[in-house]
Amino acid sequence: MPAATLPTGRAATDEEAQAGPMRLLFVAEDDPLYVIHFFDVFFREYPRDELQIAGITISPAFDESKIATARRTLRLYGIADFTRLAARFAAVKLRRRSIEALARKQSVEILATPSVNDPGYVERVRRLRPDVIVSVAAPEIFKEELLASARIGCVNLHSGRLPKYRGMMPTFWQMLNSEPAVTVTVHEMAPRLDAGDSIWSRAVFPVGHGHGRHRSMRSRRARLSRDRIVPTRQPMA
Repeated sequence: MPAATLPTGRAATDEEAQAGPMRLLFVAEDDPLYVIHFFDVFFREYPRDELQIAGITISPAFDESKIATARRTLRLYGIADFTRLAARFAAVKLRRRSIEALARKQSVEILATPSVNDPGYVERVRRLRPDVIVSVAAPEIFKEELLASARIGCVNLHSGRLPKYRGMMPTFWQMLNSEPAVTVTVHEMAPRLDAGDSIWSRAVFPVGHGHGRHRSMRSRRARLSRDRIVPTRQPMA
């Protein structure tokens, strides 16, 4: 049997290929409206015999005050959509719904830090010994020290085709540009924004309108992304 190929291009040893569950460390944006749906699906459905969640770090979406975030969101969405978004945000906060709450319910360790590039945090990650660090809308660019702290490497789940939809809010820009479908890309991470080699990319859901359709799109994106984390030990198609 040929040796498995890792995302870094290095062939896995027999010991690595036959090892137990792959240990994942998640780094995610603290978003109770959109990113949380990935974890709704992933925590419920991930294969326990193949994956083990070593921990999760949940970072604020923006390094700014809530007032500054509100002003920027108002300028982007306009008063009507901003009002609807604010109402939804208030509703989930009243229900105390959050990624952290989902993680604690699953007994997943929370690794808090002011920055994922802080030397103390990177040392904690090394001691945790994850096989893969998975970024789900992580708001910081990972520096070399963090990128090197996982045995296999770091991957990012990006909701857009690269390199065209690099950066923030790729789903929004795909809809604005009337793309026929939203694309999900899983790619290796580099010390530059959305710059690593693509591992897998697929158009997952036709672009349309309505919250129900968007929720279904996010659920399907979560399932497809979940299914592509495991084969990072296998030869790439």
